[in-house]
Amino acid sequence: MRLGGKHLFGSIGEQRVTFIEKKISEDRKEFLKTLLEHNGFEVIIQEEKRKSEEEPQLYTVGVTDMTFNPTIWIFQRRLKTLDGRKVTHDYWNQETEDTKPQYWKI
Repeated sequence: MRLGGKHLFGSIGEQRVTFIEKKISEDRKEFLKTLLEHNGFEVIIQEEKRKSEEEPQLYTVGVTDMTFNPTIWIFQRRLKTLDGRKVTHDYWNQETEDTKPQYWKI
């Protein structure tokens, strides 16, 4: 589940959350958790059920702020990296560490 325009929400356990991404790897979970907590969000993580022990463990990540929409926050440039730069779409997707303000290359 990458950035999309829809605001997806539901519950993890008893906690209402805005879903950030579902069925993601351990590395992706840690990246999002660190980034979102740095930006002041309370992050809730749920382990997905596995059919067998051989399958990799996947996770669902959500935040308790029901008004948070990652797409809006990223394109409004409201999220910050750990060193204070503005998060871009490519940075969010872990495609680059570059956070220049352009969303396209000329």
